[in-house]
Amino acid sequence: MTLSWSLECSSCGTTRSADGLPGVCDCGQPYLVRYACAPPPAAKSLLPERPWTMWRYREWLPLHDGEAPVTLGEGGTPLLAVVRVGERHGFADLWVKEEGANPTGSFKARGLAAAVTRATRAGARRFVVPTAGNAGVALAAYAARAGVAARVYAPASTPPTILRQIRSFDAELVLLDGHIGDCGKAARAYALESGALDVSTLREPYRIEGKKSLALELAEQLGWTLPHAIVYPTGGGTGLIGMWKGFDELVQAGWVRGSLPRMYSVQAAGCAPVVQAFRAGAPGCTPWPDPQTIASGLRVPSPLGDRLMLSVLRKSGGEALTVTDAQLAAAATELQTLEGIDASPEGGATLAGVLELKARGAVKPEERVVLFNTGAGWLYRG
Repeated sequence: MTLSWSLECSSCGTTRSADGLPGVCDCGQPYLVRYACAPPPAAKSLLPERPWTMWRYREWLPLHDGEAPVTLGEGGTPLLAVVRVGERHGFADLWVKEEGANPTGSFKARGLAAAVTRATRAGARRFVVPTAGNAGVALAAYAARAGVAARVYAPASTPPTILRQIRSFDAELVLLDGHIGDCGKAARAYALESGALDVSTLREPYRIEGKKSLALELAEQLGWTLPHAIVYPTGGGTGLIGMWKGFDELVQAGWVRGSLPRMYSVQAAGCAPVVQAFRAGAPGCTPWPDPQTIASGLRVPSPLGDRLMLSVLRKSGGEALTVTDAQLAAAATELQTLEGIDASPEGGATLAGVLELKARGAVKPEERVVLFNTGAGWLYRG
């Protein structure tokens, strides 16, 4: 069973066919994939026969009948109980979704697998992406897997291990002084001059669908129930937006029981445009001047998905909060030494964030809470 789909602008509501190589709407805002119908609950019976990757949910993802995705086995990451960390800080039901176990070492594998699959099927042979690190590694790997070319623009301050990984997949790497926003401008200019497909965050509709698999997988791992709260490190926001889309679709299809989780966005104190906008009650973000943090994936000063992220946080009853670099680094070390989870700085931010939320009473000790470690810590060392 394969669903047909179309695209709907997340802002003005304009719809269009999914044919070709869609970018953003004419109004400048992202498209979202809309399916003609949802898989019936009976489709759950097909899952036990399938490999434990994100493509086990193919009825929920943009694949045609019989179509094979461009894949390295992404998804199927562990959901780990963190009992010692929970006991230390007074949590009864604390978990970590370990995305560092993905191919290329981060959750970016999910989105780029979906984006490269759809684009190559539509004829794309050259890709470009700006990156704070992990998206560049993922595009380089999936482009190599598909036999197509990739150019990656990255800040010169990107961790050197990540830069070596990008080069190892034979992508063309261009380093710039500045932040990911500067890299985004360069990537868009290159796309215009060369015809390369820009797979920047939310500038095509399928990275969100890949990230949506986080919600599908989490629901299945929890016996088709949902946690009370999710704490997520937020830069560009595709994971937050994609998960909320997935939860909503699961509820509409009758696949899950209970209430939707509260979504909490954690940002670094040195780059917190979403937190600033959330606290101000604003509909969108003001670009953050001079973004500074050791968590390179959180160094996103002006996310295109700002309106969508803020909407998710408000609809879910969650919020956005900041942690310092010292806090997130200490929390990452705690996950490593107490639980054996090789947490990235962004993953550390979620533990630091949930401690702040518990201290303020926003998260209760007895609630089921899922933290996301979005990438492997080794990528940031050496």
